[in-house]
Amino acid sequence: MPSEPSQNHLLIIEDDKGRREFILDAPVYAIGRDPKCDIRLVSQFVSRRHATLVQLPNEDGSYYYRVVDGNLKGKPSANGLLINGRKLQAHDLQNEDEIVFGPQVRAIYYLLQRDSIATVPPDEFDITLISPNMVGDPED
Repeated sequence: MPSEPSQNHLLIIEDDKGRREFILDAPVYAIGRDPKCDIRLVSQFVSRRHATLVQLPNEDGSYYYRVVDGNLKGKPSANGLLINGRKLQAHDLQNEDEIVFGPQVRAIYYLLQRDSIATVPPDEFDITLISPNMVGDPED
């Protein structure tokens, strides 16, 4: 039985269209107002190709995402990225990071950890017997 990944990557976008959730599992995501983008931002204040999410490996076999301003060819967005209040070209995303693309256009990144231990139903024959002399006042 293959082991399940122990984490989920989630990006919640808030823009002129409202609030939408994206579960991240692909190696690359284009983010912007261009209809061809993987994650489309609905706002006149964001670039057509505003940012790119790139999946990178961790040493333990899991992965993380790096957000990069603009496209992968090096063309930056017009307004840049504000990540946790700081203007950055690139950033390795951590749980609850906030990315601001423009006025009223933002994303929150969540790294959801799951237990990697497979849960099994309890054994129906595993019962504990209590002897009558096990209960009562121990000072008797």
